[in-house]
Amino acid sequence: MITAIVNISCAVDRIPEVAQAVADIEGVSEVYSVAGDVDLVAVVRVRQHEDLADVIAGRLNKVEGITTTQTLIAFQAYSKHDLEATFSLGLEQ
Repeated sequence: MITAIVNISCAVDRIPEVAQAVADIEGVSEVYSVAGDVDLVAVVRVRQHEDLADVIAGRLNKVEGITTTQTLIAFQAYSKHDLEATFSLGLEQ
């Protein structure tokens, strides 16, 4: 699984609509409204690098109200949740 984090700037009066439109795109797993230099952060998860172009350049960047994006490609995930899932045997106690 390939993960990309997309920082999104958009028209301030369209943040809720843009967030929902981005969340509705297949391949986008989460969208967060954030404070700071950008308005939204989207997490994109796809199986192949070629799919990133379709999701991000082909659909996400075309959502009305988005002014700029910056895409970060994840190399490695470090998460307590992931670590617990890795060592879980699925045994009920």
